[in-house]
Order: sequence, then structure tokens, then C-alpha cells
Amino acid sequence: MGSRYPLTNTHSATPRFTVGCDHHGWWVVHDRLGRVGGLFASEAAALHFADEESNHDARAVCRAPAGKCVEFDDISATTAAATRNTPARRYA
Repeated sequence: MGSRYPLTNTHSATPRFTVGCDHHGWWVVHDRLGRVGGLFASEAAALHFADEESNHDARAVCRAPAGKCVEFDDISATTAAATRNTPARRYA
């Protein structure tokens, strides 16, 4: 059974969200537009977030290939480690 989220872009438009792991092992959602994104404890949580933010448009979400790091530059590793056990909050 294939994944709903392609590893590469097979459409003419560039996907808005890329989901993958960073070099610390966190799951990252990187927004090409720089509006939203974040660090997640699981792949399922990251994909769920990207799916919701893209209004369930699978063409807007792309999984990074295994072994390729996706970095979320706006949050440092220290901040991520300090908030690992803190519930995520969404701010409008």
C-alpha cells in the first residue's frame, strides 16, 4: 500500500510542506512559505499537523527521503529539548 504523502514532487507545483527528521531525531514540518511549522515527537503528529494546515490537500505535503535531514531553523535544539515534555500549543 502506497503512502498518501509522496517522497518526491510528482506535480508541477512545489509542495508547501516538507515533513522529515532533523539531525536530533525530531520530526519537522517545514513550511515553504514560512508561516507555520514545528518540531514533533512522532511522524504521525507531524503528518497530522501538515495535513490539517494544508486543508487535507495531499499535494501540498511531501515527505523527505529517508536519510535526508529537514531542519527547522527557528527553534534551537536547546529549546526543543526543554519543551520535549510540554504539550504543544497552537497560537493564532
